[in-house]
Amino acid sequence: MTMNAELDAPMTQTRPKDKGRKPAMRIPVATVALWVICAAWTILVIVPLLILFVYSFFSTEYFQTIYEPSLETWKGLFASGRWEVTLRTLRIALTVTLIELAIGFPFALWLAKGARSQMARAVFLALLTIPFFLDLSSRTIVWRAILGQNGLINTVLMSTGITDAPLDWLLYSEFSVHFGMIPALFPPMVLPIYMAIILIDDTLIEASNDLGATPAQTLWKVIVPLSLPGVMAGFVFTLGPALAAWVEPGMLGGGFVNLLSSSIESAYTALRYPVVAALSAFVIGLLLLILAVMALILRHLGGARLALRR
Repeated sequence: MTMNAELDAPMTQTRPKDKGRKPAMRIPVATVALWVICAAWTILVIVPLLILFVYSFFSTEYFQTIYEPSLETWKGLFASGRWEVTLRTLRIALTVTLIELAIGFPFALWLAKGARSQMARAVFLALLTIPFFLDLSSRTIVWRAILGQNGLINTVLMSTGITDAPLDWLLYSEFSVHFGMIPALFPPMVLPIYMAIILIDDTLIEASNDLGATPAQTLWKVIVPLSLPGVMAGFVFTLGPALAAWVEPGMLGGGFVNLLSSSIESAYTALRYPVVAALSAFVIGLLLLILAVMALILRHLGGARLALRR
């Protein structure tokens, strides 16, 4: 009887806890992934940049690198017309970036909100991404056949009687460098802006229209502020390659349009690696300075807009 009662009784006893045993620490997967990304970023980006900066303080003598700290490379960095090359590089890079923004923003706006057909949107996105699979040199050299003295444009102009002689300034000039860089850097400007605009909720645009705003007011007060992150990303992705572009000046400039990238290539060919490092560090510094100025301008505009709303 007693045994049956004990068997029928509910098992209320639990396994005694190990008082001296500590619970196992569980590291979140997100934390591990973050550490892996930071380590990879440090090894692949930060360390090479530090080596580049340190290398710029060495010097070159008789095609040999002198591994002694010196400021001679930086002192001679802007000798013999280097300031003129720097200003020309800045002017061309900023001009190309602003032209890309003026063309790319309306196109991205139409692609994100104006294209009603999914097929049309897919076709244009494919046309934007296909050039990334082609070599930049192959894409650039085509413009020589279009802009040359016997190229397509001059042939059409002379055959229609618009000009009597071929236009020499179409090729091997700043115009041809601009002409080659704009289509090459068009996708990096359009795609970030497109991604920012397509994420804007359509109800916000409809609410703006219902409240009596004109299309221009909706564009300026709703779409433009919400798409600024994409504009900033497109600006960076365009300005950086424009500052460091060397294929277009080399193939379409014909040696008549010298940029900082041309100086880097010449120094590399002459085995002057500290000069290459100093010029590369200077280009990176220029890009960071421009981005800092842009960030200050955007912050000022944002603060002024908030003050006006209040």
